[in-house]
Amino acid sequence: MLIFDIIIFSITPLLALLIRLDGYLEVQADISQLGIATLLFLLVKLIVFWSFGFYRRYWRYASVEELTYIAMLMVGAIVIQSMTFNLLNHILPFVTDNLPRSLPFIDGLLSCIFIGMLRFSFRVVERFIQRQGVFNPRERVLIIGAGSAGVSLVQDMQSKPKLGFHAVAFIDDDPRKLNVQIRGIPVVGDRHQIPDTLKSLQIHKVIIAMPTVAGHVIREIVDICKATGIQTSTLPGIYEILNDRVRVDSIRDVRIEDLLRREPIQTDVEQVHKFIKGKTVLITGAGGSIGSELCRQIFKCHPAEMILMGHGENSIFNIQQELEKLIQILKNDGKVQRYTPRIYTFIGDIRYSVRLKQAFEQFQPNVIFHAAAHKHVPLMELNSSEAITNNVLGTKNLLDMALQYNVQNFVMISTDKAVNPTSVMGASKRVAEMLVLQAAKESGKPYVVVRFGNVLGSRGSVVPTFKKQIASGGPVTVTHPDICRYFMTIPEAVQLVLQAAVLSRGGEVLMLNMGEPVKIVDLAKELIRLSGYEVNKDIDILFTGLRPGEKLFEELFIEGEEYEPTQHEKLIVVKNGSRIVSENLTVTVEELCTAASKSDLKYIMLLLEQLVSGYKPNYLEDNKRINSLKNSAVITYSNKNKLAKMESGGAK
Repeated sequence: MLIFDIIIFSITPLLALLIRLDGYLEVQADISQLGIATLLFLLVKLIVFWSFGFYRRYWRYASVEELTYIAMLMVGAIVIQSMTFNLLNHILPFVTDNLPRSLPFIDGLLSCIFIGMLRFSFRVVERFIQRQGVFNPRERVLIIGAGSAGVSLVQDMQSKPKLGFHAVAFIDDDPRKLNVQIRGIPVVGDRHQIPDTLKSLQIHKVIIAMPTVAGHVIREIVDICKATGIQTSTLPGIYEILNDRVRVDSIRDVRIEDLLRREPIQTDVEQVHKFIKGKTVLITGAGGSIGSELCRQIFKCHPAEMILMGHGENSIFNIQQELEKLIQILKNDGKVQRYTPRIYTFIGDIRYSVRLKQAFEQFQPNVIFHAAAHKHVPLMELNSSEAITNNVLGTKNLLDMALQYNVQNFVMISTDKAVNPTSVMGASKRVAEMLVLQAAKESGKPYVVVRFGNVLGSRGSVVPTFKKQIASGGPVTVTHPDICRYFMTIPEAVQLVLQAAVLSRGGEVLMLNMGEPVKIVDLAKELIRLSGYEVNKDIDILFTGLRPGEKLFEELFIEGEEYEPTQHEKLIVVKNGSRIVSENLTVTVEELCTAASKSDLKYIMLLLEQLVSGYKPNYLEDNKRINSLKNSAVITYSNKNKLAKMESGGAK
């Protein structure tokens, strides 16, 4: 490349002079001075190019960035050679006095054109060779969406023809793009022209390349394509391809998450990065659905250290391997930065304070994201003591250590089931919320609770369950025809958790705006259709009745809480969260944990009812005993037996 450039730089001054003089070149008068100018320009350009690493670049994958790079270097070279040329003319006028003053500028423009053409010719030749070498039949593909994602996808298809995709046309609703060509591919119409386009262009496959549009748009396009019987795929949502280039291997089948997708959330990425960068971050429940996505997004914010904590060794191992692979990719690409984090794993149960202490002694975290919890409502109704020890005692232990080791920020992941709960799981999470709020109030630290609803695709959630039922031939079981839930995708929820951590001042509950609730039966119908079946023809829907602790409708607001908007449109703050915590919280929680350790179901229910406003256990048998104990300000194991004797007519 250096030799080619020397040849080009040796010719361009002559061409520049011919252009400037309209071809009238006086050989004897001009040639010697032209030789001096050529040598001067050659030296200037080579020095500039060499100094800025121009000859260490690999041009096989040259793009617009490389073209900009060439132009910037050439501008610098033109400025320097113009100044040098004018200086030389001023000091030794007889050396270049016959040459026009515009010669350095014209020479620079010609040099920029020629070396740019030379570099990009590699891509042209490579693409020609690739197309000549492809013999396998290719699918004719219609791309829905002529935005940056669709164009990137077409570019990848064109550069990798052996993958078997041939982009034939774009569909886009923007009227300004109609009948234009992008990378040689025409935009033939909007979504209403899809059926006619599929027939006229003999399309084999449709790919929806709109990662930022709302779910109702995806749903409409999928319905149009399904009516024609054409195979339909999509690119993932914007959160799934965050910071990654759109590629052919990003294409996947349409999922229920795509149909329920909302408009993209505008997060303050800079503030989130600033909040996490260079810190030691501990994530509990790091192997779970929310915890693992927290790990992925925190990793991109360049913390100094990440501690992945959980009691399930396999799930922790999986997320550790995923993050280590990302670090290796960065190393291979030469992109390892100062704050590429060190990844540590810590297998431990938050219910055991001795084990927790070892983690805090070893790592000294600055920020904690607490995602570890038991979350399955029916299972926790049958295993109430486990819900208390994990969700309440575990949170208490974690907070105690956070305060003891001066952890600056604590973010707890909560649930809408903590609002006016009817289940042990919801009540246990509400108690955990109060523990965080109390710690924030007493310490003055920015400890915060983030509350949101169901997460699509999380382990044990309704979507994976429905998929298994559909795969086995049905029926799909729904507890009640009217049951509704709020849904978010995992990446969307985690984005807002990180944003909430930045906005919190301490002692607050931040609630995510979940949009409109979705009927579970409608979710089941969409999944059946996406799987290629007809509802109640190929796959039946069976209603089984509400399970223990389950509500028809989840609620978002607790009586007595005061809500106000934040600077982020998708976040609402409970501004008086820390002021509505029970005065007897510490003592009652200790009794609750003791009751859980003894698996005393009735006493667990009683204490939860006393702690959590609105909680009504639905299957306690001894109503007389409960009513007599309700009036006690603080119920302890020491007076529990006395009250029991009082009921039976013993002690007065």
